[in-house]
Amino acid sequence: MNFPILDVVSLGLLLSQGVATLILLSRLLKGAFRRSPLKPKTANPNIIGKVSAIVPTLNEAARISPCLEGLSSQSYELREAIVVDSNSQDGTQDIVKATASQDPRFQLITDPPLPQGWIGRPWALHTGYLHSSPKSEWILGIDADTQPQPGLVPSLIAVAETEGFDLISLAPQFILQYSGEWWLQPALLMTLLYRFDSAGVSAASPQRVMANGQCFFCRREVLEALNGYTTAASSFCDDVTLARNIAAAGYKVGFLDGAKVIKVRMYEGMSETWQEWGRSLDLKDAASTAQVWGDVAFLVCVQGLPLFICALGIYLLSAGYFSLPAIFLLSLNVFLLLLRWGMLIAIAPSYSGLSLFSPASLSFWLSPLADPLAVWRIVLSCWQTPTKWRGRSYQ
Repeated sequence: MNFPILDVVSLGLLLSQGVATLILLSRLLKGAFRRSPLKPKTANPNIIGKVSAIVPTLNEAARISPCLEGLSSQSYELREAIVVDSNSQDGTQDIVKATASQDPRFQLITDPPLPQGWIGRPWALHTGYLHSSPKSEWILGIDADTQPQPGLVPSLIAVAETEGFDLISLAPQFILQYSGEWWLQPALLMTLLYRFDSAGVSAASPQRVMANGQCFFCRREVLEALNGYTTAASSFCDDVTLARNIAAAGYKVGFLDGAKVIKVRMYEGMSETWQEWGRSLDLKDAASTAQVWGDVAFLVCVQGLPLFICALGIYLLSAGYFSLPAIFLLSLNVFLLLLRWGMLIAIAPSYSGLSLFSPASLSFWLSPLADPLAVWRIVLSCWQTPTKWRGRSYQ
């Protein structure tokens, strides 16, 4: 059978996907030589009181306890842990006060009313930074949904001071529970891994820097130079925005693998993962419009289309359609699918409790089937500006 239009379409897709695949491979291959994951370190008397931790909270009673326990387990390198609460109504403040009664390093403050032009999270972090001790050389931003492991802080200090980092953020180990999130979350995570270098690989330019605000470790003097968090005041991805601003100012920024030193339970179930995490993964507040939509086109080519093209290609071949462009196109997309399944092996250490035989974890191995949905979520997020975020409404 001969379909000239299909031949032209196949050739066009082959060219665009071929270029995107070469870009993807150049990024993934660098991951083979990335810096090894951080390991927990024991406390060192030479680093007493070097760090102030800041935890922004808003109705976090259901999940903050492991975070507070993890911070309390850090030794004398942690000078203070400042919980900046935005008038929680669910008992969050009571939990923090109970922790403070057992560990005097903890203090609870309430942030002032949100100024115009600020998003809640960077405002809380900025407030905590302003209240932190000037004797602390480092500021550690920690989200309430994280679970810091013993040895986290000395590990961060050791790496930063040994390798000359001014800012380090960590990729955590994820804690998932339900089958739906085991299926969707790895597909959403892959949209980041495909667009940017792996944790432990140095970014080629400030515009390609990745960061994670769940664990954001920055020199105080750097924040002083940038007037705290003000350059990311209105960003819904304030971590990436601030990290790119810091890198653009000439400081050394690292995004490292922290799976052995910090864990996180981000969202409850597939629906919340889709809604809450999916709306910030476009990173449009930290990039130009051209970069954002260029990345979307790239994701469509290497992650969104392969499943559909493979299914259509097999159907057309069974119907008797044969052409050289179509065969090459099908082969390329089979390769992309196999690569995607192979990436699951690479990211498996980033998930806590992953087991080949548990029903929930089985969804993890089927997550490439969610790739078109994940890419569609990025497209939707690029078109939309959030009006609600973590319990707050914005104009």
